[in-house]
Amino acid sequence: MNERFEPRFTWFIGVFDVYDREETRGLELGVYNPNVPEDREILIRKYCLNLPYLSYRHKLVLVEALEAALGDSNYDFSSLFEIDECETCSWPRGEWYSLDSSRCFFKEVYRLARDVWREDLELAASEDRSIW
Repeated sequence: MNERFEPRFTWFIGVFDVYDREETRGLELGVYNPNVPEDREILIRKYCLNLPYLSYRHKLVLVEALEAALGDSNYDFSSLFEIDECETCSWPRGEWYSLDSSRCFFKEVYRLARDVWREDLELAASEDRSIW
């Protein structure tokens, strides 16, 4: 646990991997279309931000990293959704393999994370980071 936390945005979307769970998780997620704003918000609130294994400090570092990436117009969010054919990963439906806008998806993650995780983010931001 005394290792430096490296924020990766796959923390948010890894929950959508349905490989070897197509009959359970795949069916559960398959009713949503990540390109439809209402579905996207449900997916993000229910799955992306429901990460009990992340501490409040991890959440702050992750949100700050996401904010920086969103501020970089050259950051390629679509690469996060690419799955190599040799990997044991798969998305629930075809839309996941070519989102209309992966950047838009992560903008929504950022917006909702600042709301859903507000108390955790405020707590972490109030601390002296040198003691982390």
